Amino acid sequence: MGITGFLRNEETPDVPAALEALLRNCSIEVMPRTASKIEDFRQILPQGTRVYVAHINGTPIDDMIATARRLTDEGFHPMPHLPARVIPDRTTLENWLSRYRDEAGVTQALILGGGVPTPAGGFESSIALLETGLFDRFGFRRLHVAGHPEGNRDIDVNGGSARADEALRWKQSFSERTDAEMAIVTQFAFDAAPVIAWAERIAAEGIHLPIHVGVAGPTKLQTLIKYGVACGVGPSLNILQKRALDLRKLLVPYEPTDFLTGIAAHRAARPGSLIEQAHIFPLGGIRASAEWLARMQAETRSI
Repeated sequence: MGITGFLRNEETPDVPAALEALLRNCSIEVMPRTASKIEDFRQILPQGTRVYVAHINGTPIDDMIATARRLTDEGFHPMPHLPARVIPDRTTLENWLSRYRDEAGVTQALILGGGVPTPAGGFESSIALLETGLFDRFGFRRLHVAGHPEGNRDIDVNGGSARADEALRWKQSFSERTDAEMAIVTQFAFDAAPVIAWAERIAAEGIHLPIHVGVAGPTKLQTLIKYGVACGVGPSLNILQKRALDLRKLLVPYEPTDFLTGIAAHRAARPGSLIEQAHIFPLGGIRASAEWLARMQAETRSI
């Protein structure tokens, strides 16, 4: 049964509208090497889609700039990652921001720590990058930051969320004292409940940045479990492990329908939720995720 049939069985009539809103301006992520395999993004994505360009450690900046420029030329809005721990110094950051702006027409970025064990220079966190003031100087107005609903051992090495929460409070304050348009983009998860609980908790603590919730795109279950373990996905990984025990489901590619429907039901019940839209991690390939997104958007519009 497709999403249309599934949602028509829901008791809450606003869930389809909430799901359509989650997907309406959905963003997606690429890497230079995966982007190079797509002949023309206009054939697979809606015009104007925000496309994050992931900066994996070791990726040449020339490849990042070229990918961003290509996406701009094809009518999309590239948002490159700027990982603090791979940037050696302030001069390099200035050079990258200048090139993104002047060569690719980019004025937005995802600012993150980077997950590299040893920093290349003096930048150890996204806060250190924001404190330079360079984003304002180079006209970068939209700045997104990372969120971790199920925790992050790179930030809170002993578990919990104390340091991650403190960082979000600092970023909330930064957004209030600057002109930056900010949002939180989360790690992907497989169970809506911990994501919703986290969103409600940080809102109660005075953090009001919009949340773009991470969604794992369709792929084989084995691949998804591998990425989930590697990326430190928390308790919601149990959802996949239980699914793997069902041989019928093991043979069918995973799609995040249940997860997104749970998020949509929350939005329908709580219109003031910080959760604003979805962001796709195309773990099974860009084309597969783009095709799934197009089908989901068409079906939700038809309900």
